[in-house]
Amino acid sequence: MPKAASPSSPVRVLLTGFDPFEQEAVNPSWEAVRALDGWKVGRAVVHARKVPCVFGDAIDTLVHAMDELKPSLVLCIGQAGGRAEIAIERIAINIDDARVADNAGRRPIDLPVVPGAPAAYFSTLPIKAIARELRAAGVPASVSNSAGTFVCNHIFYGLMYLIATRPVAGLRGGFIHIPYLPGQAARFAGAPSMSLDTMVQALRIAVATALKVKQDIAETGGQLY
Repeated sequence: MPKAASPSSPVRVLLTGFDPFEQEAVNPSWEAVRALDGWKVGRAVVHARKVPCVFGDAIDTLVHAMDELKPSLVLCIGQAGGRAEIAIERIAINIDDARVADNAGRRPIDLPVVPGAPAAYFSTLPIKAIARELRAAGVPASVSNSAGTFVCNHIFYGLMYLIATRPVAGLRGGFIHIPYLPGQAARFAGAPSMSLDTMVQALRIAVATALKVKQDIAETGGQLY
């Protein structure tokens, strides 16, 4: 029987961000995540890990990090060029359907992330509480109902599958999309962006809220389309 953690034991939080993809020089997810490596909030300590933007390898890297750190909270972060706000993802679906090839040239089409597994999993983060706290701090944010079908959704589904099938008491996790950095958006006329400082602030708020709020709030976060 595993020994129960002491009330004074540190709580480990795992944050992951991707390496750059699709001809980008940077990925804001990794830039924001690595800025928080070692950050402490209460008893919690953040550990940042970079994951490859590659189907399969991303989940393998996540599994290795989780086995190493044994975190209580896992937030995977990804770039969503074209989005104007922090998007807290609600649901991961069991499908890989790549519009473009990943960084290893892989381009799965209509393949399951995990064969034979459920069609979808919901995030176990307090997604609406996080969105509310971000907006209260002046950070544009919303609940998102689609994480896409590229490597972001792939690792999100992989995370939730791990949490469901390798249950660890108290372990929760989910996925957050963040916009382009200004330097990236400058290459695309009209594309929205967000400063790195704001993204880092947003992740601090997301982590602190996820650690504090165990039961999500009942507040509208739905969409008409």
